[in-house]
Amino acid sequence: MSEERTEISSLGEFGLIEFLTRNIEIQQASTVLGVGDDAAVIDHFGKQTVISTDMLVEGIHFDLAYTPLKHLGYKSVVVNLSDIYAMNATPTHITVSIAFSNRFSVEALNEFYDGVYAACEKYGVDLIGGDTSSSQKGFVISVTALGEVTPDQFVKRSTAQKGDLLCVSGDLGAAYLGLTLLEREKRIYQENPQLQPDLENQTYIIGRQLKPEARKDIVEYLEEQGVKPTAMMDISDGLSSETLHICKQSNLGCVLYEEKIPIEDQTKQQALKFGLDPTACALSGGEDYELLFTIKQEDYDKLVLSEQISVIGYMTDISEGAHIITKGGNKFKLVAQGWNAFEQ
Repeated sequence: MSEERTEISSLGEFGLIEFLTRNIEIQQASTVLGVGDDAAVIDHFGKQTVISTDMLVEGIHFDLAYTPLKHLGYKSVVVNLSDIYAMNATPTHITVSIAFSNRFSVEALNEFYDGVYAACEKYGVDLIGGDTSSSQKGFVISVTALGEVTPDQFVKRSTAQKGDLLCVSGDLGAAYLGLTLLEREKRIYQENPQLQPDLENQTYIIGRQLKPEARKDIVEYLEEQGVKPTAMMDISDGLSSETLHICKQSNLGCVLYEEKIPIEDQTKQQALKFGLDPTACALSGGEDYELLFTIKQEDYDKLVLSEQISVIGYMTDISEGAHIITKGGNKFKLVAQGWNAFEQ
């Protein structure tokens, strides 16, 4: 790979935006006017608009010691799209704003945008604007995602009902273990720079950390089956904390079954290697970007055919509290020990 380095200052702000957005291809019919004017114009043809925004800060949300910029661009988009899918909506547009110090070159930012565009293409969304700024140190990313939904088909966190089944997509805990492995190798490298990182061929868990996917397929599957979840959210901070959000906002309790929580074999093996409990990684790890949702009991038969959906418990009266029943049959109070951005 060439070591060319173009200073950002040689392009200026408008020159940089023009350079980074030169190859945008519009994918959405609703995009009337995209990048290049004072504001973008979109027309949602009578659908309701869903909006979500996220900020990612170097040293808090990501570490460039082991995060390739292209992966970071991809992930920055995906974590926002996940919030739109969690509303039972279809993402259509994003804006991306970045602030960066002078240690970043035009080539570095281009790599980041390659990842942004790869995610846009995969999920069929249009990048329609954003902003660039310098920062005193590090890299700051802010992405806003917009989506559309048929009027009143959006799904909130506060609308679960007593007796509803609690379901989750995919599997849990992998992203946390991928992060743990990357952090371990970073520490070893800092102490012995001549040692090559040993990621133990753990491609699954590392991929789940560096290049997560949003569960577009689950939202589409539910629609095909004619199932509208009664409540839904995505799992960014760990299963226990998200489950408690649904309980709190819906004014309910719940029962979770440890044996029903889906954990991939590679995740289990790596957890045990680190001396960690795989269930604890699933409950508290975070960054899985799976969907957690509740459905009416009568919809259960429609979901049985999906290998990507697990029923892990059910909603109860608030007086019963939120509990997890272990594989050994013991009952424990469900505690939120998810990742907290403010505890550094």
